[in-house]
Amino acid sequence: MTTPFRRLYLKTDPGRSVSVLSSQEGHMMRRGRPRRRRTEVEVVNPNAAGIDVGSEVHYVAVPPDRDPEPVRSFKCFTADLNELADWLEQCEIETVAMESTGVYWIPLYQILEARGFEVILVNARHVKNVPGRKTDVLDCQWLQQLRCYGLLRGSFRPEDRICVFRSCIRQRDNLVKSAGAHIQRMQKAPEQMNIQLHKVITDIIGVTGIRIIEAILNGERDPTKLAQLRDHRTRSSEETIAKSLEGDWREEHLFALRQEFELYQIYREKITECDRKIEAYLGTFESKVDPD
Repeated sequence: MTTPFRRLYLKTDPGRSVSVLSSQEGHMMRRGRPRRRRTEVEVVNPNAAGIDVGSEVHYVAVPPDRDPEPVRSFKCFTADLNELADWLEQCEIETVAMESTGVYWIPLYQILEARGFEVILVNARHVKNVPGRKTDVLDCQWLQQLRCYGLLRGSFRPEDRICVFRSCIRQRDNLVKSAGAHIQRMQKAPEQMNIQLHKVITDIIGVTGIRIIEAILNGERDPTKLAQLRDHRTRSSEETIAKSLEGDWREEHLFALRQEFELYQIYREKITECDRKIEAYLGTFESKVDPD
């Protein structure tokens, strides 16, 4: 299969066009056949920079004519990120391309965006699919060249207030997942004592389940008295629930049950705080619904 744009000549001065030669054309040239017309790629972003994002150091490349040292490295402290932005301003950079590496790009992205740069976030997989080979060129230089010739497409990045809202939603999701792990261990502790409560009620953290667990942790062991805490909406009868609560009350498992229950309560409180925060923040959004 013929791969178009097999060879891409990018090592040219800013402002000049580059020649793109397909693999089929290259094969014809090697065999001595007449050369076909080449397609020229114009420079569309002469004031472009590329950043190779890392966990400790960011490598930045600008056009060679902007600075005697067109490739520099900056640490990830906030002061260094501001120094990076100052250098880009001195080099008259307008647009910056960087790969979305982990979460390390977020502080730099926000600083550059606040300073007025056009920042595009590039998927590393898309960069690898761009025709051409960077050979010994650094990642930041490769990104700078690709952005210079308009060969990169930025990933979607929502506006700042949506990012704030999304962070709250993600935090709530993390809390729910963590609470779920404690619920699983709350169920495991009674199972080890052959307490089969989870098999006769739908939800161990429902009204009936919470009442019975709290009573057990307060010292109640009588299955009949525990079954009387049944909510009227529970399908299982008191007799069935009482039967499921007969087991071997071992101290080590009761200790584990208490800790998991207390941790679950903490996560439930934090989830409620998240809900209030999200509701309050949603109140700052303008309504898009037409009441009429």
